[in-house]
Amino acid sequence: MKIALIGYGKMGKEIEKVALSRGHEIVSIIDINNQEDFESEAFRSADVAIEFTNPKVAYNNYIRTFKAGVKLVSGSTGWMAEHGEEIKALCQKEGKTLFWSSNFSLGVAIFSAVNKYLAKIMNRFPGYDVTMSETHHVHKLDAPSGTAITLAEGILENLDRKDRWVKEEATSADELPIRSVREGEVFGIHTVRYDSVADSISITHDAKNRGGFALGAVLAAEYTSDKQGFLGMSDLFPFLKD
Repeated sequence: MKIALIGYGKMGKEIEKVALSRGHEIVSIIDINNQEDFESEAFRSADVAIEFTNPKVAYNNYIRTFKAGVKLVSGSTGWMAEHGEEIKALCQKEGKTLFWSSNFSLGVAIFSAVNKYLAKIMNRFPGYDVTMSETHHVHKLDAPSGTAITLAEGILENLDRKDRWVKEEATSADELPIRSVREGEVFGIHTVRYDSVADSISITHDAKNRGGFALGAVLAAEYTSDKQGFLGMSDLFPFLKD
């Protein structure tokens, strides 16, 4: 499979290693200094592009990739609130393809499924209040993390007593607070905690390196190469729909 990379930082380089190890070819690498390559023949020849950048440039990267007629896998977060509906419409109504996830780690996919199942159970036990915390490296621009928001949405779908998530501190009982910490070079730690007067129940995912994210992104690209539409981890891993 021919893959183009958009963003060539630490994550882009890790994806390159994984893709090459699985027998794929990197035909184009686009970073800050060669944006004109979106219009190159090499980029247009890609079966799929994989994009990991930041909230400020992700949307424009999507539009330029779609214009080139290339399918896209992206792990950039922080753009959904402003541009989510437009991008989904381009995929669902105009034939573009984006596989998007806030986190491509297999471990996080499993954690997300456990999170939803636990919320279903805890819906029967109103004596437990739920909170969430997430910790990432100091270079991460958005807070809460996209993964934390996705996890929070999984809780809200299954826990009737919570209506919305909020940053840091809840001001009413129907709010789910997410505390964000930025320190060092932490790859990502997410904890969901249920507290009662009698005890506490916590589940945590702690990423040890970028390898799991990179493998997930390449697996998503392999899946996306012959698909169309707005895709996500529940398409790649059907157990997330259970």
